[in-house]
Amino acid sequence: MSWMTTSQVAHRLGVKPATVYAYVSRGLLHSHRAADRDSRFDAREVEQLARRGRPRQASQSPALDIRVETRITRIDDHSISFRGHDALALAQAVTFEQAAELVWCGTLPTSAAPWPGRRVSVDAARMGDRLRLIAAHAAVGAESGRSDEIVTCEGRRLIATMIDSQPIMGDGRCPRLHLPDGTIVRGSLAGRLWARLTPRRARPQLLATLNAAMVLLADHEMAASTLAARVAASTRAGVHGVVAAGMGALSGPLHGGESARTRRVLARLSQAPMTTVVDDALDRYGRLPGFGQVLYPRGDPRATLLLDMLRADPAAAAALRPVEELIAAAATRALPPPNVDLALAALGLASGMPEDAGEAIFTPARVVGWLAHAMEEYEERPLRFRPRAVYLG
Repeated sequence: MSWMTTSQVAHRLGVKPATVYAYVSRGLLHSHRAADRDSRFDAREVEQLARRGRPRQASQSPALDIRVETRITRIDDHSISFRGHDALALAQAVTFEQAAELVWCGTLPTSAAPWPGRRVSVDAARMGDRLRLIAAHAAVGAESGRSDEIVTCEGRRLIATMIDSQPIMGDGRCPRLHLPDGTIVRGSLAGRLWARLTPRRARPQLLATLNAAMVLLADHEMAASTLAARVAASTRAGVHGVVAAGMGALSGPLHGGESARTRRVLARLSQAPMTTVVDDALDRYGRLPGFGQVLYPRGDPRATLLLDMLRADPAAAAALRPVEELIAAAATRALPPPNVDLALAALGLASGMPEDAGEAIFTPARVVGWLAHAMEEYEERPLRFRPRAVYLG
């Protein structure tokens, strides 16, 4: 068998090396790790692809064409809005709780009282496993029903419980959240989550960034986990069934676990040269974790905002150095721009959070969106999601 290097394949196909790895991720080529740890490709497979012609992106649908009408989130030309309110502006101006009330009820409150939760004891090392166990415990004895009032009331309790049941780190004090208008918020969910993700003292800018991340992650239109939640709602599952369906999809390494992958890539930068780290990531994953978002070819606006907020904290500069170096390396290789998972990884680095902290931020925040979509789905005819299979024999 004759082998070709990545650069040889790129030259033969007339594409950039990043495009070669894109073909790998789409199953059009298969890479093999050589003894020198570089990627190698079967020359015959490359030649077949070259003779067939470069596949056009437009001919390769990135997703099944399932369209669901919604009044919750609009994503249009790199802008995001919740119920007609610019999500980026909200992230810098209001608490996560206020944004959640907007997503659920359509009206932005001027303030939001602390959400009461309860603490349940679970035993799990991984953040995602712990969250799923907490959610399962919270479902026991929960109020049933699908009215908006029951869904939102149970949603507040569940999200608060998911946060308050995490083990406390440091002295356990809940830091105060400072909003740009001078409002100081005590007992915010962002502050309570901070106390459970890092023992470090919360600098105002970093806590504001955590709150902003939670706001921006509250919903993202028809993501995989949201579709799973809507399918559950179409069967008339209640709050906890809907959330369980969403959490199942979010648990995948390509969704809620992507920020942990990104942290592992960043950690390797202290052990190996940048070229080696990026090449290994492309070879292993077919893409660079933390970069690229199909809805934002010019860059994820959520990542842009959160990274800018982190850069505004001078004390975070040293921790962000590997992040900046990775962004520069990706740009040099013409790889896609950063996405929100890189921003979550950067927040974790700057704040001294564990590797899988991104999932602990992502999951309770996205419960807001799942339940908002569930309330919409309850208004539709039940069991409307029934795609047909194409039997291949």
